[in-house]
Amino acid sequence: MTLVAIILATLAAGIGSVWLAALLMRLGLGGRADSVGPQHLLSLAAGALLATAFMHLLPEAFESQAGAHDLFATLLVGVVFFFLLDKAELWHHGHEHSHPAPSGNHAHDHAHEGHDHGHVHHHHHAPRSGGWAVLTGDSVHCFGDGILIASAFMADIRLGVIAAVSVLAHEVPHHMGDLVVLRQTSPNRSMALVKVSLAGAVTALGGAVGYFLVGQMQDLLPYFLAVASSSFVYVALADLIPQLQKRLTARETVAQIAWLIAGMVIVTLVSGAAHGH
Repeated sequence: MTLVAIILATLAAGIGSVWLAALLMRLGLGGRADSVGPQHLLSLAAGALLATAFMHLLPEAFESQAGAHDLFATLLVGVVFFFLLDKAELWHHGHEHSHPAPSGNHAHDHAHEGHDHGHVHHHHHAPRSGGWAVLTGDSVHCFGDGILIASAFMADIRLGVIAAVSVLAHEVPHHMGDLVVLRQTSPNRSMALVKVSLAGAVTALGGAVGYFLVGQMQDLLPYFLAVASSSFVYVALADLIPQLQKRLTARETVAQIAWLIAGMVIVTLVSGAAHGH
């Protein structure tokens, strides 16, 4: 039963986030780098990830017999590990173009050139690689997400649902960028959606591997949860929030904070609903 729940949740997070991203782009929320939609999604995702890590995954890990010192050490090692993956362009690969801008609409980026150098870099290099570099990194990222979701499910079904919702939230703006890059390399939009969906489906593979891996090492489950927390914290603080650090009006800043809080509230509501069920 747990394995079935993991497969369903990882498919929903991996493929569902791709389809949701495509739907939002069709509605016009992903076409400009200064689009309000992606900014709101980034804030929402950052809030969801931070709430999941600090309010659910870490408390669950610390309720075990594992020592606090060892768990904090694991958290630290996890953050460094994801930083190294970031350096290898295997983890951070997709979020740099979470605010994609089609050619001809880059004028508004110049005011924030210091913040957006990652966008420019990827828009220049992805077409030459045919988008395969994006898909490779995306698959690795999704496989890791699947293992993290499985770790949460092995601790508690409610925790797994929360982790899956958080992964889905942060993968939506990520996949919006992936779709734009792939559509720039191929005129076939449907094929771009299929390719990114297949990469998203690797989340389920990671979930299955995580189920059997964690199942064989139940004593290490608190440490798996700490690693999952380090992933969520790293993505939120090193990846999503820096993209929100732009000069905004007071109204835009309030909206940004409101969506950040909304992400935390959604995680809390999902937790309450799953617990009640």
